[in-house]
Formats: sequence, C-alpha cells, structure tokens
Amino acid sequence: MAANTEALNKAWKTIVDFLSPGGRPILEVSFPEIQFQSAVDILVQNGIVNIIEDWFFENVQRDIRQRVAPNFWNYYTSTACQGASEWSDNLLKAVQFLHQVSEEYKPSLQRLESISSGTHPKNSLQTFCGVQKLSDVLITLFKAIIFAQVPNGYQEGLDHFYSEAFKVFNDTNSDNKGGGNEEVERQCDGCGENTEVCRCAQIMDRFHTVNRLLDEVGILEEVSGTSATALVHEKIQQHVEAQCKGRFETSFLESLENWLDTKVLGWLNLIYTGNRTHIGADCISSFRGRLQHFLYKTYAQVQINEFFKIIIDFPESAPAVQDLKACLEKTDMRAQLISTLRSSIETRLLHPGVNTSDILTAYISAIRALRVLDPAGVILELVCDPVRKYLRCRDDTVRCIVSSLTDDGSSELLDELIKGQPLVLDESGHSDDEDEDWEKWNPDPVDADPATASKSRRASDIISMLVNIYGSKELFVNEYRTLLADRILTNFNYEIGREIRYLEHLKLRFGESQLHYCEVMLKDVADSKRINARIKEEKAQRNEQDVVEVNSMILSAQFWPAFREEKITLPEEMQKLLEAYTKKFEALKGNRTLQWKSHLGLMNIDIELKDRTINFKVSPVHAAIIMQFQEKNKWTVEELSKTLQMPATALRRKIAYWQSQGLLKEESNDTFVLVEDHRGHTHDYLMTEDDETESAMASTQAQKEEEYQIYWSYIVGMLTNLESLPIERIHSMLRMFTMQGASTMECTIQELKQFLDRKVKEQQLMYSGGVYRLPK
Repeated sequence: MAANTEALNKAWKTIVDFLSPGGRPILEVSFPEIQFQSAVDILVQNGIVNIIEDWFFENVQRDIRQRVAPNFWNYYTSTACQGASEWSDNLLKAVQFLHQVSEEYKPSLQRLESISSGTHPKNSLQTFCGVQKLSDVLITLFKAIIFAQVPNGYQEGLDHFYSEAFKVFNDTNSDNKGGGNEEVERQCDGCGENTEVCRCAQIMDRFHTVNRLLDEVGILEEVSGTSATALVHEKIQQHVEAQCKGRFETSFLESLENWLDTKVLGWLNLIYTGNRTHIGADCISSFRGRLQHFLYKTYAQVQINEFFKIIIDFPESAPAVQDLKACLEKTDMRAQLISTLRSSIETRLLHPGVNTSDILTAYISAIRALRVLDPAGVILELVCDPVRKYLRCRDDTVRCIVSSLTDDGSSELLDELIKGQPLVLDESGHSDDEDEDWEKWNPDPVDADPATASKSRRASDIISMLVNIYGSKELFVNEYRTLLADRILTNFNYEIGREIRYLEHLKLRFGESQLHYCEVMLKDVADSKRINARIKEEKAQRNEQDVVEVNSMILSAQFWPAFREEKITLPEEMQKLLEAYTKKFEALKGNRTLQWKSHLGLMNIDIELKDRTINFKVSPVHAAIIMQFQEKNKWTVEELSKTLQMPATALRRKIAYWQSQGLLKEESNDTFVLVEDHRGHTHDYLMTEDDETESAMASTQAQKEEEYQIYWSYIVGMLTNLESLPIERIHSMLRMFTMQGASTMECTIQELKQFLDRKVKEQQLMYSGGVYRLPK
C-alpha cells in the first residue's frame, strides 16, 4: 500500500512538473517525455486521471490572477501621466507580455488535449465547462480575470490608439493625397508631424503588431471591439454630416456605401485579417451589414432633422427625398420622421407671423415631397393634419387659394388647375374596391388611419386636398365669384379672355352648375362693352359730343355678390352725365333701367393749377371731393360732409389721398385748402391704399351678417311653430331651406352656435336643456 502511494506521489510530481508554465516542450521525445506518459498511466490505472485538468486550470487561474493580470495592467498604470505615444508603446509591451504568457501555456494545453483526445480514449479527460477545445478555456480565463476590472484611462488610450491608426490609414488611402501647396505638405496629415520625421510607418507597424498578437492570444475582439465599433460609428457620423448636411440636390447613398466599403471596412480588414485564429471568416461580412444599417440610420437622421428645408426646396431637393425613402425602407425611423417633421411644421410655420400664402406654398410643397416619399399618403395625412386645422382657422385661406388658382404666372396651383382633374372630396365616400387594379394593390402601412379610404388618400390631387380643408365646393365657388367681381371692377377692362379660360378650367373641377353665376358675370362684361360701343356709335351718327365720355359696367344684380356700400351724393354735373347715359340705355333696352353705384368706378380727370395741369385716375368719390374746391378754395370736413352727404370718418380717409398728392393742405383742424403751387409729381393713380384693402366687394364678415339676418327670420319661424329645437336640427333645416345655391354662404354649426349665443345674450333667444326657444 505504501509503495502504491509513493508511486502515485512520484507520478503526480512528474505531471505537475511537465504541466506547469514553462515546463518541458512537447516536442521533446526523449526519456523525460516517457516519464510523463508513465505518470499519466499510473493515474489512469488508479482511476484519478480527471483531477489533472481540474488542478491545471485552478493553477492557471491562480497564476493569471496573482502574476499575469498585475503585470499586464502595470504597463498602463505606470504611464498614466505620459503622452499618447508612450501609452501606445506600453500597449505594445503589455500585449507582447500577454502573448508570451499564452505561448508558455501552449505546451501544457497540448499535453492535456493529447490525454483527453487520443492517448487514453477509454479514460479521457472531461472537457472543461463543456468547451471542446482547452485552448478556448485559457482565452475565457484571460477575458474573465484580466479584463474584469480595467484602470482609469485604459479605454480612452485604446480609443486613441485605434483612432490614430485610422487617421494614418485614411490619409494613406486618400484620393486627394499629394494635392495642396508646399507649406501645407510639410506637415503630415496622418500623424500630424513634420514630413521629415513622419511617424506613419511606425504607427501602422505597431498597429499591425498589436492586432496580430492579440489575435494569436485570442482576445482581439475583446480588446478592439468596443474601440473599433465606437470609432467607425463616430467616423460614419462625421462623414455623413460633412458630406450630406444642407446638400439636397444630390443623391449620396451610392457614394456613402462606396466610402463604407473602401475606407471603413478597409480599415476593419486591417484589424481582423491575419491568421484569423479565433475570428470567424464571416466576421467582416456580418460587421458590414450592421455598419450599413448604422450608415442608413445616420443618413436618415441627418435628412429627418432638415426635412422641413427639403420640403421648402422641393422639387430641387427630390434626390434627398428619394434617399430618405430608401433609408426608411431599411430602418425603423418612420415614426421619428413623422414626429420631428410635424413638430418642425408647427414651430416654424403655424403661427401668426407667417403669411397665409407662405403657409399654403409650404403645404403644397409638403404634399408634393411626401407623395414621393410615401405614395400611400399616410405620412402626409399624419404630418399635415395640424396644417389643415390651422388653415381652416384663418380668414383669408380660401381667398389665397382662389387667388393662386387664377393669378398669372407659374403658380403651382394654376398648373394643377390646367390638368383638369375632377375634385375628390372626403364626403364622396370612396371605396377601396372601386376601380382598383388588384394586381397592383398594396396594403397601407400599419400607422394608417383605418377611418380614411386608401384610394382617397392615394389619388387626391393638390386642389382636392385644399378644398377638403373645408369640405365644401360652395365656399370656394363663392370666393371665386367675389374675387372675379373684384378683379373686374378694379381693372376696368372689358377684355375677359383670360377670365373665360380660368372659368372653363374651374368648370372641370367644380362643375358647370356651380359656376353658372360666374358665366353670367362675364356675359355682363361682354354685354357692357357692346352697349357702350352701341351708344357711342349712335352719338356719332347724331353728331353728339359730350364734354365727358361715360362708359359703364352694367351688372345683373341678382348674379353678382354684394358690393361694398358707401354713401355719397355726386356733384350735379357728374349726376347729369349719369342720367343722360341712363336715358340712352333705356332707349336701347326699353323696359330696363340702371341703378348707379356712385362710389365705384374710375374717373380720368385733369386738374388745372396756376402753373401746370395734372392728370389723375381716381374713384368717383375722390373726384367729387376735389371738384368741390372749384367753387371755393377752403372747405371744412363738416361742410363737405353735408354737401356730399358722406360720413365724416370716410371723408377724412379720402381727403388723405389728396393730401399725399400735395393738392390739399390742412390749414387748421378739419379745415382744408387747395394748394395752387403744386410741387408734387404727376401721378397716374387708380385706387388709394384703403380702397385696395377694402376692395369693391362687401367684406366676408358683412356678407355673413347679411346672411345671418336671413337665417334669423327662418329661425324665428321655426321656433314659433315648433317651440324648441336643438342646434343640430336648426342647422339641418337651414341647410335644407336657405343654404342652397351660389348666392348664399356656407354656415358651419360652430358659426351658427356663435350667432345663436349672441342672440341669447341680446335676450332674443333662450337656451335651456340643450334646446333653443323664443322668450315669452
């Protein structure tokens, strides 16, 4: 028994001697190697061969913890206050030390693997922790023990080491290398040193050596992974920002992918090439997929942050929109785009400081750009919903839209109008099954509103979307009538060829019945031209010559919108001219006569002063005021007001025009005198600024008030017969009986509520229990 124990002790001592780091090389096949095999046989015979592996790795862990790790980190802590170059040199020394330790353990690992795999198959060792290769166990211990805790500054130094190598690599492979003046070329772009003492070769040699040794040890990814990943992400972000930010006219995706393959992946290949002992062959290809995704995400983020500018610059920015579309297909940034763009629009566009016309222009550009980005129209629907709500609250939105539809120039809306597509209104109830090509059908994105028809969202053109802000064609037709009337009565031109063209295009959009009143208005203009020519011809035949030539615009009152009213009594000589024209008209038309709008029109007058004669083109009101100064040179506002039967406030506003021309001077408060010595300039003036802002037509508010009075008479009749009604019933009955045809304005239920609440405050209505009733 004692002899067996002594043999076991001797065998164990032999195994310990051979398996300890720095033990005999495995290639030595002399007598001592036979001793090791004999010692293993003894442990096999006693059934305790498995303790060899447990002892070995326990001993390895102790050695790594007590000797290897402290010596490895000592290279960094001892140079904590030194420069980056010294830090990199000590990194090389530390890696060389770790590589030396790994080499010391290799013979022992090979002996263990020979025991477990082939020498004694029936009594082989158990693989440690389920790992098939014992060399992988050593790598795991290196990672677990050495890198469990790292000193301060280690990661920063490692980041600098790889960043410095990337800079040298990028400079070496730069397309612009060698360009520039001699003074700049004295400094190396790679290492930053003078070209005479360039360290690029030294940096790259050290870089390759460190990566090779780390790869042979098996911890290359553990050491370089964080730094390399962070560095390439940083370089991708910097490159995308520098190349793409603010440049929307060019597509960058192809050039970015080419840069990623040549520069970024080229540099990663320098790190992970070599014998690839512990790195899979598909490492770089899988890394490329992740980096490509990060590249798309970074580029998309840059474009999303500037997408408001991209929209404003569209269609010049169409390449940027196409790039972002490709990025959204490969990333999950759709929700971020919607949130960011919606916020940008609300912050930069939807506030009182922006003109309605500018908001409409931006909205139209958004429609065009977002239709390219998302043909399904879902992003457009989600992003522009605040724009539609805001435009609905602005009083001049409809007028701006209609003006853009009919103004001369290269208006985008005018181009849309010429296309002649019919309106697609939300209330028309489109079905996704109607006229749908099922072979080309695609489902809507998951963020689409299920309450909105897909076909309506995809097919609606720009004009239809603008009309759908209000959901009513009548509102736009009424506004066009007002705009057309204003244009006719301010231009004083009988040439209506352009207006006829616009009207024909509008008929295709809104229907002929909606625009019948406008047809009559244009016919009135043509008839007026013919009647004026006929009267002038008859005068010529009778050799009659008036001192002042009168031309009229004869309007069919029931077809024209309400005019702006202004009280004035024209001078007698002007009134006689109008009466003479009326008699000639009655002679032509028999049972018809004229009712003159004395405050509207244009007069071409000559004012004779002491030293000159000045020509003006002004309204009849302005002409009537200046004509009174023929009788006497000084008038008070009160005297003129009585003579012209015109309110004093309106009179002062009109006198201001003649003051600006230097013809009238306020001698004292509300007393004006004629200035004979005129030092001003000859003006060919059509309308005053006040006239331009007021226009010839009644304001929208004035028209609404007139309509409300009509509604009020109907409401009183309803409540007299039915005693009490809720607002919804009142609104539906008004729509049935009064809100019909182009001559009436659309009244929303909110506007009706405001009107009824005003009547409640005036005690003309009572409101209780959700219903309105007349007071008793």
